[in-house]
Amino acid sequence: MIRDGSRGKAKSVPLLGTLLLLAPEPSLIVVSGALLVLAFPSFNLSFLAYTGFVPLFFAIEGKSPKKIFFSSCAAGLIFYLGALYWLYHVTVIGMIIACFYLAVYFGIFGIAISRFGILSAPIVWVVLEYLQAHIPIMGFGWLSLGYSQYKNLPLIQIADFSGVYGVSFVVMMVNVAIYRAFKKSFRETIIAALVLIAVFGYGTMRGNEMGYRNDVKVSVIQGNIPQELKWDPESQDMIIEKYTALTKMATLENADLIVWPETSFPGFFEIDEELTEKVLTLAREIKTPLLIGVNTEEDEKYFNSAALISPEGNMTDKYDKTHLVPFGEYVPFSNKFPVLHKLVLGELGEFTPGKAFKIFKLKADFGVLICFEDIFPEISGKLVNSGAKFLIVITNDAWYGKSGAAFQHAANSVFRAVENRVPVVRCANTGVSCFIDSKGRIYDSISEKNSHLFITGYKTAVVNIK
Repeated sequence: MIRDGSRGKAKSVPLLGTLLLLAPEPSLIVVSGALLVLAFPSFNLSFLAYTGFVPLFFAIEGKSPKKIFFSSCAAGLIFYLGALYWLYHVTVIGMIIACFYLAVYFGIFGIAISRFGILSAPIVWVVLEYLQAHIPIMGFGWLSLGYSQYKNLPLIQIADFSGVYGVSFVVMMVNVAIYRAFKKSFRETIIAALVLIAVFGYGTMRGNEMGYRNDVKVSVIQGNIPQELKWDPESQDMIIEKYTALTKMATLENADLIVWPETSFPGFFEIDEELTEKVLTLAREIKTPLLIGVNTEEDEKYFNSAALISPEGNMTDKYDKTHLVPFGEYVPFSNKFPVLHKLVLGELGEFTPGKAFKIFKLKADFGVLICFEDIFPEISGKLVNSGAKFLIVITNDAWYGKSGAAFQHAANSVFRAVENRVPVVRCANTGVSCFIDSKGRIYDSISEKNSHLFITGYKTAVVNIK
């Protein structure tokens, strides 16, 4: 059973706590999972994250370890199915496997706090989040609790020393304080209030600091190419012409760099010579560096890459994506169990991970993150420590339809900016193509009638760097 506090004695329960205790256990589990779903994009009711675990705490109170584990897993499964349902656009089987796998962390969480006491919840949760994001092969930190607060700029400034895990700690601490308040124990509420005051005070101080002065002007192109056309041979010319037209319009704004999204090149760069020459010719015509997402092939291996094209029309550098998407770009253990590849990817080939990170040289050095590489703090940290003055994320979130996926993805980029105190530029085929300053503020984006998804356009903005 959950230990009620350091003294381990039951406290009297006020009316609301009584109602929660009397509510059918399955209802509490469903409510807990649903509150957490609503806290994340696309609902963006971030304040619900502070209460999302309270019903679960009541549901597992006094239960056997087996009941605690499966009840907690059930809440986690509801949350992940509700928040990650868009994965079915890529792979239904992969989505189901991922959600059941992630739900196990909820089960472990329930068992741990029943063993060590409810006051251990913030520490236990953060440890599990870290493990969830760093387990080899299966690491997936997409929905860390702190990401629900990505628009709460004063709160998330602590990420520059704590990472997203510090924000998750604070949110879980408030959940515990509310649960304990139902038990008429207000000591935890006072502590939580003092921590929040300190956190918001720090955030306000960092938010008021002066910005940087060295500027780089960057244009991002959102081609909005439908998934069914991206690899259609008959659509290749149309795709190149669309990106060419948008790029020439962006050129009028005198950018230092123009960025195309992930796999925007409709073929294999350099192998498809005619298409490659069109891009190189474009760079020579506009006399502006181009960073484009390309597929490349070397020694019968396929890579998801970013290529930098000089104003002279030469590919001067290339980065091959190092952290691939499990069940999307490769299938874990498929080399030992080939049937897994057939079940998940069908006849599609797998990508090969790149061997090293890359710093691109320009007016200001920058690093590139491809697709979901921005959900891994250590990758961004390595790029910045290696000299990157700003980061560029190229992605294609069209896979996930009109869902919250693109905004969940953008929330990760916000934290990477704050953690490293560098700007982040995002360029998506469709999704959230935007500019994020070093304080996590999204200050410009491609949008139309308040929508970012499935629209075509470009945006040029100044990126302030150190």
